Amino acid sequence: MDLSTQTNQIKTAYSGVKGAFAHIAARKAFPDNEHIACAGFEEAYNSVVDGTCESAVLPIENSYAGEVGQVIDLILNGDLVVDGIISCKISQNLLGVKGATINDITKVISHSHALAQCEGYIRKHGFEEVLAQNTALAAKEVSELNDIHSAAIASKETADLYGLEILESNINAMHDNTTRFAILRKSYSDYDTITGRSNFILMFTVNDETGALAKAIAVISEYGFNMKVLRSRPSHQKAWEYYFYVEANGNIDTAAGSEMLEKLSEVCNLVKIAGKFD
Repeated sequence: MDLSTQTNQIKTAYSGVKGAFAHIAARKAFPDNEHIACAGFEEAYNSVVDGTCESAVLPIENSYAGEVGQVIDLILNGDLVVDGIISCKISQNLLGVKGATINDITKVISHSHALAQCEGYIRKHGFEEVLAQNTALAAKEVSELNDIHSAAIASKETADLYGLEILESNINAMHDNTTRFAILRKSYSDYDTITGRSNFILMFTVNDETGALAKAIAVISEYGFNMKVLRSRPSHQKAWEYYFYVEANGNIDTAAGSEMLEKLSEVCNLVKIAGKFD
């Protein structure tokens, strides 16, 4: 964690280094905060738990590559709440050292999600794939290698940071390529308990019995909450045991919300409201 600059600014953690998409998202969410670079998702999360930072901005889903499972697991198992969600359009670019051309490139370095987002482009050119912890570190590695045969897939911002050239822009397969980032805090900020918020995140595990999941879904819809997202994740506690992640429309801080949660607990082993957002 980079704490080299000590100021009185409110601190927001993100995973990666300057120029990473998480850094861009943190700046978008909190332009006036001090942005603290962390080595990984868990370090960024724990910086809020231990009070070093007031908030963390971490990715939860990409429109092409899917969910970011490690962050979803942290939300389930930890005490922080999702206090908001922001979406950032992601444009992936092929970055090389000065003097390199696309024809020189044989190897691309990037995060697994970025590689997945650009799989068609990579396959077309026959590039070798090399994993990096995040896109900005990939750009940093290419800069340090100073090899015309190596390129990074990363943001345009990292080209300026690490002295690289943009060999080709917008190489991701899906041009509406968007990543959703969760704002994580110890408690909800500026929260009006009367009007509530228009969406919530619910996590639950069901009893080991026939139709338990169907019953849980029926309970949620019975009380008028519209599920936008329903996904399962391995529990990491027992083989073939899963928990479920739901995003739904509606104000959970209502009588209907309380009744829904009470009834849901009858068919679930665990019920957790993990976030509320607009």
